[in-house]
Amino acid sequence: MFLVELTYLVQNSQKIYGFLRRQMRIPYIPHIFGNDAITKVSNRIGWVTVGVATSIPWPQEDLWLEYENVEFFLHGAKLEGRYRVAPCISTPSSREDFDNALASLYRFTSVLGYFKGGYVDITGRNWGSHMIRYSTPSDDSVAIVLASNAGFNCNYMPIIEDEKVRKALAFLREGRRLERVHEPYSFLSFFKVIESQFQSKERVQWVERTLALLTEERAVSRIKELTALKIDVNKHLFESGRCAVAHAGIDGIIVDPDIPSDRRRISEDLDIIAALANYFVKVDAKVPDEREVYKSRDRLTPWHSLLPSESLQTLKEGGQLDGIHSWGMLSNSKVTLRLWPDAPISQFQNMTLIPHADGPGWLGFHLMSAKGSFALAFVMDVRNGHMHTQLEDGGLLSGVELDEEDVADYTRYFHSVVGNRKVELSIDGTDPVECDIVIPVNIIGRLPEEAVAEALQKFRAGRFTA
Repeated sequence: MFLVELTYLVQNSQKIYGFLRRQMRIPYIPHIFGNDAITKVSNRIGWVTVGVATSIPWPQEDLWLEYENVEFFLHGAKLEGRYRVAPCISTPSSREDFDNALASLYRFTSVLGYFKGGYVDITGRNWGSHMIRYSTPSDDSVAIVLASNAGFNCNYMPIIEDEKVRKALAFLREGRRLERVHEPYSFLSFFKVIESQFQSKERVQWVERTLALLTEERAVSRIKELTALKIDVNKHLFESGRCAVAHAGIDGIIVDPDIPSDRRRISEDLDIIAALANYFVKVDAKVPDEREVYKSRDRLTPWHSLLPSESLQTLKEGGQLDGIHSWGMLSNSKVTLRLWPDAPISQFQNMTLIPHADGPGWLGFHLMSAKGSFALAFVMDVRNGHMHTQLEDGGLLSGVELDEEDVADYTRYFHSVVGNRKVELSIDGTDPVECDIVIPVNIIGRLPEEAVAEALQKFRAGRFTA
């Protein structure tokens, strides 16, 4: 019996391995920006800081976040006088634990770059009792800088627990960094993504099978060119690519740095090997990037446990609930709302969730402010895993004595949501639930503070209507 089970495990190891990887965790990651980030770490002694070369948009302000139970401090690429400070990342560490901290930074940059669709790679490092920014040569420090904190978000970045997948991402990071800097070494790094995962025979079989599955335009075009010349693409990638870059035997194929045709060949073949490396990480290793997480993640998962299991199943199947009693602990919950990444203002804390409608697969509710001066409307699309703001169904309440705080807070919320700010809803004991970004139709967007100033002017003049 044991022998049969062992044989099955060996024969199906790739399938089982793939299934385990599908369970990759994508946790909520707290972000703290600006002065609040600096305050959070101000008393910490001992830091490893690395300079980074990056192709992903970088925040202007400093950012503290926690990933895989490790704190990371991203130094914003802000202007200081005439010059922009180069991107850096720090993590707490004693001098004795320098290598472990540096390893954490390498792992973090591998995942961050991949998740955001590019690369983040370390260019240098230092240690100090306090954070010392690492100055990177100017050709490595050019970065796209985001206009606001709201634009940088690495939430739900996957946790990489498999050692082979970690290596694949490390080689992918190297390959992407070198792609337009040193194409032969970029080719070699991309090849290592695949080589690090298979025995030689299995690698050949995987490449042969996967070449036909690639969809990236330049890779497909190059494969067609080589096939038309009766060239075995799989063998070509290994002998004229991997081996030609790694070796320089007298009688073997090499990539001669002084021969333009050699450099053109490796440049054209680079599109294929990069596509294969990307395919392995995304499809075989099933590491989701930001786009995949956006498409597939159920935003409402943190609140599932607040609904009775029968109610959750009914809604997931597109059914309708039988009255408010079916809402379980969700009804009358205390909810805190914030415009990410800002801290919640006082009126948006401890709001009361009041059910008001339901339908096939969805629930509609209002959040009532603690003062009872305004209500904000939302729809939980449980069937499809999305939360929606409903601006047209909420507002300041008539028949209630309003003050300037009420007018300012609601007006700022309304115009912030119209202006594509992300809304997060939190209930104690659960991760936040984010609402879908509003795409306004037939509404002219305004700067929130301008709208607030106008609303307050009308309110003081007695011309404001709720």
